[in-house]
Amino acid sequence: MSDWLKTAWLIGVSLLAGCSSSGDSVTVYTSQDQVYAEPILQRFEQETGVRVRAVYDSEAVKTVGLINRLIAEKNHPRCDLFWNNEAFRTHQLAARNVLAAGVPIESFGARTRQWVWNTNQIGRAELPPNLAVLTNAQWRGKVVIALPLFGSTATHFQVLRQRWGAARWQAWCRALLANGVMTVDGNSVVVQLVGRGEVALGLTDSDDIRAGLRNGLPIAGQPLGADGLVIRNTLGHIRGAPRPGLGKRLAKFLQSRTVRAALAKAGAIDSVEAPATGEVAWPSLVEANELAVSELQSIFLD
Repeated sequence: MSDWLKTAWLIGVSLLAGCSSSGDSVTVYTSQDQVYAEPILQRFEQETGVRVRAVYDSEAVKTVGLINRLIAEKNHPRCDLFWNNEAFRTHQLAARNVLAAGVPIESFGARTRQWVWNTNQIGRAELPPNLAVLTNAQWRGKVVIALPLFGSTATHFQVLRQRWGAARWQAWCRALLANGVMTVDGNSVVVQLVGRGEVALGLTDSDDIRAGLRNGLPIAGQPLGADGLVIRNTLGHIRGAPRPGLGKRLAKFLQSRTVRAALAKAGAIDSVEAPATGEVAWPSLVEANELAVSELQSIFLD
């Protein structure tokens, strides 16, 4: 066989092994951190031969940029699948009819909202029994949170509003500020400040704690119990997507045991899922979002 024929034969075998034509591609918008998502999507390409066009969010806009882009593209969608590392914004898209009718939002993997503390300053036994205690004098100036207008902290605060009622929740938010709680730009910053000993205690996400531990910070973490929140990855199928079949194929792959194990090994999700801390009424949360954001802005920004 000539070298040319050998090359042609090898190319043919490669295409057949990919189980897909070289022109097939699927577009995914994802808020999952690129360092975690990219190897997973590359593995899908290798196993299927389907090219993945991925659009990642920016840490600065905390998923909102992707949401606004999907809404702007609603009448001429370019995305097939939205892979979100939380749930609230995906349900927002459902409320705006951006997601395909009759196709449920799918979820897999989980992170948790947790206490993070500096182990050189306090011990596990000294942790507050609940979030309400953070307004007590003993925690004055010792607590840091991400500004609750973005990301998982915003979702967590709005879930607390739903659970507690608006009046109690507003009073607690104001009491937090009066007690000297520090607000910073993001959960990773919370971990860094606690690790450096600038504050003793913070609220953050389990994946940020794992990152801090990998960096050798003197910290520990623990779920918040009844006041906590389980943060699941969600998948939203886009209404009128160019390639809905490939979107569903990618969604099935992302929910596989292999992918969950890879994400857990990388630290993106918890290796063992924490028990749920109460159901979230997502449609009601989305409906109340504008009012809740206005209240948060008036409390934390004015």
